[in-house]
Amino acid sequence: MQEERLEKIKEAKVTAVIRTETMETGEKTSDACLQGGISSIEVTWTTPEAGELVKKLNEKKTDKVIIGAGSILDGEMAKEAVESGAEYIVGPNFSREVCDIAMKQEIPYLPGCMTINEMLVAEKYGASIIKLFPGNHFGPSFVKAVKAPIPHLSIMPTGGVSLENIEDWFEAGVTAVGIGGEINRAGEQQDYEKVKQLAEAYMEAAEKK
Repeated sequence: MQEERLEKIKEAKVTAVIRTETMETGEKTSDACLQGGISSIEVTWTTPEAGELVKKLNEKKTDKVIIGAGSILDGEMAKEAVESGAEYIVGPNFSREVCDIAMKQEIPYLPGCMTINEMLVAEKYGASIIKLFPGNHFGPSFVKAVKAPIPHLSIMPTGGVSLENIEDWFEAGVTAVGIGGEINRAGEQQDYEKVKQLAEAYMEAAEKK
């Protein structure tokens, strides 16, 4: 089960990180991302009624789509995410408690790491993909440097990924990327057509790699 879910994240290439002021905006933004071809949606737990949003998205998704939970900091949040139907868990940090819950539930865990030591510790305890966060403080050259001595490490930068540099990230060897800023801003402005167009543009760029 975990491997199947992990493969979906990798095949998606782009994960839309949904962080909105209301659940309704989050749902509409997610729908627009899906219409634009993004098949991995990460609902952050800072979004109001995030658990309900995960449930709603799961009720209408296709088999190709995978819905995860983001900004998960501790075991209590992780359990809530699992009960809501999240198929993967993402955090801004590495938590052994969250990792253990994810492993028990056979759910991929993507913890946020900044240093090589953090990455190797997270991998040792079972992290599926390392979330390089915040990605804008590093850049593609950092990933390339890390993967030279540790080529098997799966890395997904979040923060700092744009249409201008997404191809550079993939050329550096990332497994996938997380995007959110532009998409969430358009969503908050209720410009869901722009959200869809951005999703299409990111997918087109990702598919080149």
